[in-house]
Amino acid sequence: MTTLRARFRALEEARERDWPRARLEHNRAERRALLDASDPGRMVTRGDRLPDAPLLDSRGGALTLAQAVGAGPAILIFFRFATCPADALALPHYDRAFAAAGVPVVALSPQLPERLDAIRVAHALQLRVVSDPGGALAEQLGLNFTPIDTPEPPPAGWIGEVTGTGTWKLPRTSVLIVDGELTARYVAISPDWLDRVEAEDVLAALAAPARADAA
Repeated sequence: MTTLRARFRALEEARERDWPRARLEHNRAERRALLDASDPGRMVTRGDRLPDAPLLDSRGGALTLAQAVGAGPAILIFFRFATCPADALALPHYDRAFAAAGVPVVALSPQLPERLDAIRVAHALQLRVVSDPGGALAEQLGLNFTPIDTPEPPPAGWIGEVTGTGTWKLPRTSVLIVDGELTARYVAISPDWLDRVEAEDVLAALAAPARADAA
């Protein structure tokens, strides 16, 4: 299987060909700023117990994190929103890679359910796609960030409009393994959304939870 890193490299190469230089540099500056501002001490880490947060299934219906996780273990994927090009590469990649793991796989975004379900439909995802209302769970885990450029008034097509949340906040892209008690057994947080953990690393941690280190 092609690595996620290779898929993102191809996306970046396409942008170098097609995007205006100013737009490309702004995107890169945003990602660098997120890396510089990231403080691991403020984010969820291995051994932390997650709150049983309320969620909304993208296909309708309310549930809690405990209900999504079940008896555990489960893989949680925090992503940005349905039309994010990087998420459109990452979620199908993870979906195929984790399909045979035999555990629940839950992808979470703050985007409103009626908009969020587009990514499940477009890529025929088998994993469960859920809305984290208002990004509340991501906020409690220290995953949320605000872009460096937040003009007022916001322009048409701004993040809050795309997600339907009315806020600039998005979660840092992350993959967690949690057990049935909602305790984090593996954490991989990627402030740069074009540099995410490879599926094989997550599967290795799932197979050997006692040796899984926070990434």
